[in-house]
Amino acid sequence: MTTWVLLRGLMRETRHWGDFPTRLAAALGGANVVAIDLPGNGRANALPSPTRVEAMVDYARRELAARGCTPPYVPVALSLGGMVAACWAARHDGELAGGVLINTSLRPFSPFYRRLRPVCYPTLARLALCGGADARWENAIFDITSRRPALRDACLGAWIAWRGEHPVSRRNALRQLLAAARYAAPVTAPACALLVLASGGDALVDPACSRTLAARWNTAYAEHPDAGHDLPLDDAAWVVEEIVKWSRAAGVPRATGTAGIRRDDGGR
Repeated sequence: MTTWVLLRGLMRETRHWGDFPTRLAAALGGANVVAIDLPGNGRANALPSPTRVEAMVDYARRELAARGCTPPYVPVALSLGGMVAACWAARHDGELAGGVLINTSLRPFSPFYRRLRPVCYPTLARLALCGGADARWENAIFDITSRRPALRDACLGAWIAWRGEHPVSRRNALRQLLAAARYAAPVTAPACALLVLASGGDALVDPACSRTLAARWNTAYAEHPDAGHDLPLDDAAWVVEEIVKWSRAAGVPRATGTAGIRRDDGGR
């Protein structure tokens, strides 16, 4: 059975997917959906975050094996998670039946000022270097990643609680930023089918990064007109619809029965 692997981005954990895993599993006919915390985040927050994306790939593969999951895999990955998925496809393409890259940015296809918008530099530097109260962190992250103000109250209470339970250290935040900054993808596209999704309203990463990547690697591509960087938060239904359409068109294996959802947080 194909396992759909959800990978989050900088300083985020599996619970930040919200109800997206349930929606995706149902839309794919009961697919096996597994969400993994990368080292330094969530239930893995005590581990040092690797400073190389390649090491994050190695960790994800070990974690899946420990859970009894075997290829083929289809990563659905956001931001830094998208870099992990791209690296995985380049290094171990035989393990992947496909991949979905959401609002990611890769060297050598895009310059640094598009991969991380300069307007965000002061906020990210202040948070990474100086820290601050949990509420300050999460409010700042919401401002950067969402274009849905109506979701703020519903999100922030949970996000602040999760940060209190599994805080991301400043050291790990910086290590994750370093890993994202130094990773360079191969010029040649991976062999597996890929879908690149972008948000027209992304305040963190210029959607031109995704457009350029899709063009250079000749992948399927769709762009949401106004969602923010956290596209699965701002419009989960749209993301699920695009994944289902792509999986059908690309012949990506979906599901043979109801497998359920497995997350690092035990489904909380």
